[in-house]
Parts: sequence; structure tokens; C-alpha cells
Amino acid sequence: MKKKQTKIDFVRHYGFIIEKTEEKLDEKMYNEMADSPVMLLNWIIPDMGEGSGGHINIFRFISGLEERGFHSRIYLYRSEKFKDDWEIRRFLREKFPGLDARAEIYQDVRSMTFAHGTIATSWDTAYCLRRFHNTISKFYFVQDYEPYFYARGSEFEMAKRTYQFGFRGIFAGDWLKGKLWNEFGMRGDSYRFSYDREVYRRGHKTHRKNRIFFYARPVTPRRDFELGILAIARLLKRLPDTEVVLAGWDVKEIDIPFPYTDLGILDTRHLSDVYADCDLCLVLSHTNLSLLPLEIMASGSVAVCSKGDNSTWLLNEENSVLVEFDVEEIAKRMEYYLTHKEELAAIREAGFLFAQGTSWEEAIDKVQTMLVKGIEDDKD
Repeated sequence: MKKKQTKIDFVRHYGFIIEKTEEKLDEKMYNEMADSPVMLLNWIIPDMGEGSGGHINIFRFISGLEERGFHSRIYLYRSEKFKDDWEIRRFLREKFPGLDARAEIYQDVRSMTFAHGTIATSWDTAYCLRRFHNTISKFYFVQDYEPYFYARGSEFEMAKRTYQFGFRGIFAGDWLKGKLWNEFGMRGDSYRFSYDREVYRRGHKTHRKNRIFFYARPVTPRRDFELGILAIARLLKRLPDTEVVLAGWDVKEIDIPFPYTDLGILDTRHLSDVYADCDLCLVLSHTNLSLLPLEIMASGSVAVCSKGDNSTWLLNEENSVLVEFDVEEIAKRMEYYLTHKEELAAIREAGFLFAQGTSWEEAIDKVQTMLVKGIEDDKD
């Protein structure tokens, strides 16, 4: 018997794009709370899984702002994984223990109430914020150029449209700040990346052979899995004794044409030692930089990253190895530095010192200033 195919209810799935119901300003609450010394923040976040880097970064800022006198309420949007408030709270306590316990957590935006500032954190949550007016200011915490997550089509355009909603931007780095201002006239400011000093510490290489790491995520096209695998295969033709370590996803179902150690999705507490034990760490990106390059530098290794404005707002030829999106060039550059260890050591030291000069505290201070200024300006 032929299995009945389930049809996709497009209107239900994308209903948040065209939904018209709007939450109006609670004027009584506004009058009572507008000048409160404690600023309330609503954070609208997308669904998540264990180890989500974007969520880790959001929670880092929420926790830092709690320490600075703000109070945050977190609302999950369009969740399909969590049934109620208790379930999402338990999940976050277990999987994201760094989140400040004072932050309130709710499974659905329907319980969202007045706040001084309300913050979208992904393109779909921006549609929710567009309809929510029970707030003084609207902010958009932009960590990447999300249209690039999709082929040029409907979702590409849906994501791109959100940069024209008139929100104040809080941008992860100067590339996003410049791109969204130049292409959409989106106002805002940016913060610079750093790393978790309790997790990433300078280590030392214990393996005698050449050893490289590759951030391998075949499920994330923007991380260039195919280019990386092909480049490493070419490198091993030249330096066959080189050891390879892969992490970022479970790749055992993929036929990779060389020996490797597969660490899968690794607990962040163990990553620093993995990076430190490698001569080079290959981290490619077709969108904004991840936090990995700085974490690699702080661990005492060398990041090999793709060239482009999305990288060079933070990286340069002194603190990392920059490559084009070309298999042969990636292989040749890695071969060069694996056979020129003094030059590699100079980059390693420059990268470590560069990472030491960064600070999440400074980044959180800057975001605090953005929030306070935006809310005060919007009161007028």
C-alpha cells in the first residue's frame, strides 16, 4: 500500500509573515515603568538545540546585562521542541548553565508584556517584533547576514526584508554594520568579538606529527565543508603523514577519502585542548565570522580562514592565515606553514596576543550603551 504523502500547509508554516494581530502599548504600564531605574528587556529567540553558538552568545549578553542592572525576559518563538515553560527552563538550566538564573524564561511570546526594550535575535523573530508595540524601543541583535542561509528565493527575501523594519541594530562586528547600513540604511552600532577566558586557555602541542583541525559542518553550507575536505585531501597528497581532526558534526555517514579523527559535536570545555594540539585550524565561512578564530588563537593555535570583508574586519595576515575559496590555494598555504614552522610560530604568537587584547566585558558595556541611548531617545 502506497504511503500517503503529508502535504505542507504553507499558510500555517509561514503565517507569521502575514499575521496582522498587533500588541499595542500598555500606556498605564508605560507611565509606571518608563523611568524605572531597572530597565526591562524582552528577548525574542528562535528554537534551539544543544550547543547552539548563536544562543550561547545571546545568553552571554543577557547575563552580562543582568550584572549591570537590567532585567531580561526570554521568549521562545515558534518552538516545536518545547511544550511549556517548565520544559524550556529545565533545558536551559542543563544545556546552557552560563545563563544568569535571574533571567525569566517563557516558552511562548503570547505571554510577552511591556518592556523598555524588546530585541529580535533572528529574521523570523523580527516579524514578531514588527507586530509588538508594547515597548519603548525595538532592537535587532544581528549575528549574521541571514539571507545567505538560503538559496535566492522566498526565504532569502523574507529574511532580507527584516533589515528594513526600522529597528535599531546591534551588530556582531563591523562587516554587518557596514553591509546593513550601505544596503538598507539600517542604523545601529557594532561590538567586537572575544572569547570565554574560563574555557579557552593557551595549551601546547603534544603530538609530534603535523596535525590539522577542520571545523566540519556538512549541514551548514556557509561553512564550506566540501572545499575544506577537498583541500585537506590535496594537502595529504603532499604531506601524507599529517594527522586530521574533524569536529562540528557527526560525519561518519560520509565517505571521506583520508584517515581522520572524528570528534563530532564536542563539548566546548574540551575544544581548547583540541585546538592547541593542532598546528593549523581550518575554519571557512561564506558569511560572518564565527567565534572560533579567536578561540583558536586564545588556545595557542593558528586559524586558517577565508578572505573577504566578512573576515578581515577582525582578522589579518599577521594574526591568522587567510586563504581564497580555492582548493589548491588552501592546500598550498597549509603545506607552506606546516613546512615553515618559524613563520607559523610568529603568527601563533601574534594571534594569541591579539585574542588577549579583546574583551567580552567591553562588548557588553558597548551594548549597554546602545540600549540605554536608544531607549532614552525613543522616550522623546
